[in-house]
Amino acid sequence: MEWESWKTTIELLAAAALLLITSLLSVVFCEARRRRFNNSHVEGESVFEDPNSLQPVSCPSIYDPAEKYLSLIVPAYNEEHRLPGALDETMNYLRQRMEKDKSFSYEVVIVDDGSTDATKRVAFEFVKKYRIDNVRVLLLGRNHGKGEAIRKGMLHARGELLLMLDADGATKINDLEKLENQISAVTRKELKLNNGATNDSSVRISDVPVAAFGSRAHLEQKALATVESLRLILRKWYRNFLMKGFHLVVLFAAGPGIRDTQCGFKMFTRAAARKLFTNVRLKRWCFDVELVYLCKHFKIPIAELSVTWSEIPGSKVNPLSILNMLWEIVLMSVGYRTGMWKISS
Repeated sequence: MEWESWKTTIELLAAAALLLITSLLSVVFCEARRRRFNNSHVEGESVFEDPNSLQPVSCPSIYDPAEKYLSLIVPAYNEEHRLPGALDETMNYLRQRMEKDKSFSYEVVIVDDGSTDATKRVAFEFVKKYRIDNVRVLLLGRNHGKGEAIRKGMLHARGELLLMLDADGATKINDLEKLENQISAVTRKELKLNNGATNDSSVRISDVPVAAFGSRAHLEQKALATVESLRLILRKWYRNFLMKGFHLVVLFAAGPGIRDTQCGFKMFTRAAARKLFTNVRLKRWCFDVELVYLCKHFKIPIAELSVTWSEIPGSKVNPLSILNMLWEIVLMSVGYRTGMWKISS
């Protein structure tokens, strides 16, 4: 009788486990299917609002020819306190560079991801100060997630080169030159391999798909080396934990090659941005991993370079973020591996 009781209990547990696994798989497949058109949905016509004239300005398209040399895409969600300092540093750098190089042109696209604080007001102050040709604000209306904010900004940017950067200013803005120079070097190499020459004046840097990722991987050893002094720790412990654990998951989902997928400092040529951001479906933390996956699918060269990075108080990353990250990676893996998520060329 005792064995029969144990046998019944084991069978019930096995049935419950099977039901749980089946239900979980069903939820994953249904959610992946629901998101299969996330890369192409449009919620009304996108416009920039000019606070000086109070007139809407039509958004350009990533399919249009480039009008600027450099576009900087800044996603912002409730960043009224951190955004001013980051934008001041960014604008000072851009204006100084423009004074040195008259051919240099830029735009800063601030994407307000449904902020409930004074982020919109702060952003519009910079538009008034620097004019809408140089600084633009794209309002999403409600919160979608960092990935969606960057996607929208990229799709409506005018640059030959497009840089995404965080609103907290954690990465030194002049490090963009590292990414820019590397993209130029890779572009020349790609043109030489494909055409046998690099003196074709009709080919611009924006025409060759290349990506350059800023990386904080070099900070891991520095953080470990200073662990004995809490005042000298450069990165919070859970960020180091997330980076190490997350990297293992990324190896499974997107493959090897990039040590730090989550650094918010990435540059793309216009051709690369067109391919990538018309296909990205993930809206929140893991869109960076999807970018790596798509780069490999399109055989877009990725350069990873160390950047100067520092911890800025007010980060929205927390230990619970890893649950959302894992969920999105599972959805991405199922979506692409089953063919539900079609990649448009």
